[in-house]
Amino acid sequence: MLSTEQLNQLRQQLEEEKSSLESQLHGNKEGSLEGVNARETVGELSAYDNHPADMGTELFDRTKDFALEEHHDSELNKVNAALEALSEGSYGKCKVCGSDIPFERLEAIPYTLYCKDHSPEHHVRGDRPVEEDVLEPAHGNTFQHHQFREVVDNEDSFQEVARYGTSETPSDLRGDYEDYNSLYNEGHDDEGFTEDYETFIANNLEGTERIIYPSKKHEEYEAMLDKVGTDTPFGDVHYHESDGYVDDKD
Repeated sequence: MLSTEQLNQLRQQLEEEKSSLESQLHGNKEGSLEGVNARETVGELSAYDNHPADMGTELFDRTKDFALEEHHDSELNKVNAALEALSEGSYGKCKVCGSDIPFERLEAIPYTLYCKDHSPEHHVRGDRPVEEDVLEPAHGNTFQHHQFREVVDNEDSFQEVARYGTSETPSDLRGDYEDYNSLYNEGHDDEGFTEDYETFIANNLEGTERIIYPSKKHEEYEAMLDKVGTDTPFGDVHYHESDGYVDDKD
């Protein structure tokens, strides 16, 4: 049997919880959920932009907010039912067996109307995402669609992923390619460098002395420039007597 002091404490907890839930629901109604479409919530003139992932993120946040709103509405119904039971004098007794609900349980879950033994079971969804029907675990050091073929570029696997599509075209890459599918069939930076010249050129810590290390890569690079007749792969550059970034200013 609950004492008057315990009932007052639980009533206060329920009133505070009710006020909090109503405030959150009111904010959703006045905010971005009800009466406002997805495009208006992000302030975009159109949902068809160059970054569909942005709208995907907004859609996820919007559906999450709707789920939270549904949860808050369910919790508010439970709180109102508990307050009604308080007014009727039936609060604190299990609706199934009529036994007293321990104060410790009510203190932890003030809106409950059932004892522990007769608490309604919550249904746990057993369905899984549809993607799991086609996804497979990793096959060792190989990609799913290239089984029994070792991954060549262990440091940077961009080429393997880019085969499935990028915004680049054959004109953006150096070399000859038969079609779009062959753009990234083989790795081009398997030595770990972004540009070819980085494999044979270096400088000291101050950046004032440049060193070229003779190598096969260097010979191939020079031969390529001689063939196209330019100073660099992107054209000729204007030479200058000093480097304003590293030379001392007297």
